[in-house]
Amino acid sequence: MSDEQQAEAEQVDEEVESGIQDGDFVRLAYTVRTVEDGDVVDTTSKEVAEEAEIDVEGYEFEPRVVIIGAGHVFPEVDDALKGAEVGDEGTVEIPAADAFGEYDDDEVRTVSANKIPEDDRYPGAQVTIDGDQGRLETIIGGRARVNFNHPLAGKDLEYEYEVLELVDDREEQAAGLLGMYLQQAPEVWVQTDEVEEEQVVESDDSETPEESQADGEAVDEDEDAEPETETVTVEKDTLYIEATQQMTMNQQWMFSKQQIAQDIMQRLDIDRVIVQETIEGGMGGMGGLGGMMGGAGGADIEEAIEDVDIDAEELAAELDADESEE
Repeated sequence: MSDEQQAEAEQVDEEVESGIQDGDFVRLAYTVRTVEDGDVVDTTSKEVAEEAEIDVEGYEFEPRVVIIGAGHVFPEVDDALKGAEVGDEGTVEIPAADAFGEYDDDEVRTVSANKIPEDDRYPGAQVTIDGDQGRLETIIGGRARVNFNHPLAGKDLEYEYEVLELVDDREEQAAGLLGMYLQQAPEVWVQTDEVEEEQVVESDDSETPEESQADGEAVDEDEDAEPETETVTVEKDTLYIEATQQMTMNQQWMFSKQQIAQDIMQRLDIDRVIVQETIEGGMGGMGGLGGMMGGAGGADIEEAIEDVDIDAEELAAELDADESEE
């Protein structure tokens, strides 16, 4: 290879490595539409959602943080973002097969109407039959026709995006990941804590094999003995999450919080995650328990106890008499 060819190859390598790469945290603004009808499927823009007459109440419309190469976006979008720069815009078309799959006629099935709750027996209702989720198309008599295809099956998609920034701050990265998982971004912060923990004291392995064999039983006893530990103070990078009521009731968090925390710790090089939940007052101390007890407040309970006259010896005698009769 000539010097000129080698220089060109090195230049190509530099170009490949420049820009956004796998593992980078990127804040994206995007809108996803169906190619055929132009229907909005997902968007980070409230204005776009309102124009499409999508219900925006209770939904946070803001750019999302994604990790390149982590499966957070369609593979075609990942490929388009690699090597891109902040400020770049583009549109990627995603074939149905790579989006939500091709439409399968066999996934439209007729089932007994008895498997559908009465309140859900209308066209368009989302139903679950034998563990599969589907959309009720028609119901006649005792039979129902249910479409188990994804609502977007068979539809090509158009993904329009803009790269807003690279996210390097770990707190922003953590908030972005939680926002992606939970559709909301709770308050988070990272700090280094000093934590006491037990560590095993390393034994002295300087003894030669001959000395170990000569010791015989002593070696066996050492193997059965509990390892010696000591308490040491170590520093741990800790991610604190201020949990909201909405977050604690989020099904994704309720069933997958261990996996979510593990993913965050691995990607952000965090040692541990601590979730804090604040419960505000407003019940007037324990006064609210009266309603839960059928209206019996503390004073009423005390009066009820005083009204009950129980003689322990008399009760024991009656129990003995019952046992004798048996």
